[in-house]
Amino acid sequence: MKRLHISFNVADLDKSIAFYTELFGAAPTVRKQGYAKWLMDDPRMNFVLESGEGDPGFTHAGIQTENEDELQEVFSRLKNAEAPYLPEGVTTCCYHKSEKSWTADPDGVRWEAFFTHHQTEAYGSAPDILR
Repeated sequence: MKRLHISFNVADLDKSIAFYTELFGAAPTVRKQGYAKWLMDDPRMNFVLESGEGDPGFTHAGIQTENEDELQEVFSRLKNAEAPYLPEGVTTCCYHKSEKSWTADPDGVRWEAFFTHHQTEAYGSAPDILR
């Protein structure tokens, strides 16, 4: 089963966490320096807030898979979508070690497909597509 991923940059992380905690009726699943994540089942979503880099607002969307077979299926669809395709491979980003690839829709909205292997203590680095 897949999970929708949505990521926002925010100007004030504490205020945004308070807002989304109330909106979702739950505290973040993960909270680190400059980062908060809600891993929810209703709605099935991986919702991320980050502070510090870039203008506030929507940064990208994605599809998180629960296993590598699902990931390969999504990668195949990304490759066939007649859009840019950036295979990033296994990387550490956003306090997680994941395998991921990126694309953009016709209007330039960035999408990632990824499978998370495990959480890390290091933030890592965002790919060039997000800079």
